[in-house]
Amino acid sequence: MHGHVSNAEFLEGISGFLGVYYVVLAMANALMALYLWRSGKATVVCRCLGFPLDTSLLWILVALAYVIISPLAMSGNPTWMAYVSIPAGMRDFLDILMGPVVYTVGTIVTLTALFVWRRFFVRPMVAWAGLNMAVLFMGLSMTDADFAAIVTKPDNVPIVGLVFLLGFFNWLSASRAVQNDDRRSEGLEPLEKLEDEKVLVWPDLVYTELICMVALTALLLLWAIGLQAPLEEPASSVKTPNPSKAPWYFLGLQEMLVYYDPWMAGVVLPSVVVFGLIAIPYIDFNKEGNGYYTIEQRKFAYLVFQFGFLVMWITLIVMGTFLRGPNWNFFGMYETWDAHKVEALNNVDLSEYFWVHWLSMARPRAPEESGAIMQLAYILLRESLGIVLVIAYLAGLPAMLVAGSKFFRELFLKMGFLRFMVLANLIQMMALLPIKMVLRWTIDLKYFISIPEYFLNL
Repeated sequence: MHGHVSNAEFLEGISGFLGVYYVVLAMANALMALYLWRSGKATVVCRCLGFPLDTSLLWILVALAYVIISPLAMSGNPTWMAYVSIPAGMRDFLDILMGPVVYTVGTIVTLTALFVWRRFFVRPMVAWAGLNMAVLFMGLSMTDADFAAIVTKPDNVPIVGLVFLLGFFNWLSASRAVQNDDRRSEGLEPLEKLEDEKVLVWPDLVYTELICMVALTALLLLWAIGLQAPLEEPASSVKTPNPSKAPWYFLGLQEMLVYYDPWMAGVVLPSVVVFGLIAIPYIDFNKEGNGYYTIEQRKFAYLVFQFGFLVMWITLIVMGTFLRGPNWNFFGMYETWDAHKVEALNNVDLSEYFWVHWLSMARPRAPEESGAIMQLAYILLRESLGIVLVIAYLAGLPAMLVAGSKFFRELFLKMGFLRFMVLANLIQMMALLPIKMVLRWTIDLKYFISIPEYFLNL
């Protein structure tokens, strides 16, 4: 574990928090049950012994379950707390199963399922059930010292909150979009059109901002009292933290450094992201879906955004925060962060694969004392396969998509050559990251083009 206390001491220390944690969850489910009962929105889930079990009663039962769990978690007794913990065998299995491949692929599969069956997942009761499963899993996992050390670290507490907030707002926007799509199919206006009324700055907006300011100030005060500031010792040039991590909002870029050269991960790709965001108003020709939430009318834009923001940014931040440990090695959720863990890396450039492994010959090298032009010619010959593949990917693939896909052909005709190529190249640059990740995991590919002589690696 990360600390220097025994498991019994750790459980005793975390017991108070877990007890209050489950009481809060019980109160939340009780309030949900009360809301459903008072509003008349409770629906029958099933019949048990001829008695209808509706959603209000269901959440009361869940609240009672949390009430029963709370004293067990608050006891601090390892024997009792074992009943509210994830079994050790399951934790070991999850650690063995967990890895960059499983994590990334699992994220993509999960988001795909949420998109395909979005009409089911946006149901309030389904979302509430999913939230209960997430917070219960977190509570059960908090009895593991290694998991708790990562999650409760002052630097990481806001990230935990941001993950849940991100899930909520994504659900809210998707729910709104599904409702608007259903209303559109019925010939009705979107919900935003029904709420199109003027709101005065004074007093409405000013009062709202004042209330938010007071509430946020109170929250920050409670936060400052209950959680110590994540201050560390003064920086030293002779002592480097391990792991040495960037601020959370740069962890996605730091994760990219595993797969790209620093100039690519730190300069080119962020510049492409900024340029892409600036270019959106100029390449977006779809007049529908402006001013209201929708998915059906902007399915392509929605999928591109979800993949770019959630898969290629948020999941990388989560990975860097919670799963990257000493030496930037990948650790499971319940795995001890061992600074002595060594992972064998045998990364190979594409030119080495081509010349050494496939052709069984040495990579071309310019003769000694040859001129700069001759050396450059040999470098281009050495990296010829990578150069051809990159050019074919960036220039040839858009033409192939237009020729072979009706969707992209219509997109090309509507956008024109210039706008389509800008859009296509932006998407291709975004897709390079998962492509590079897969190739690194499967064949240990390091660079498509490796020209260390000119500090150019791709």
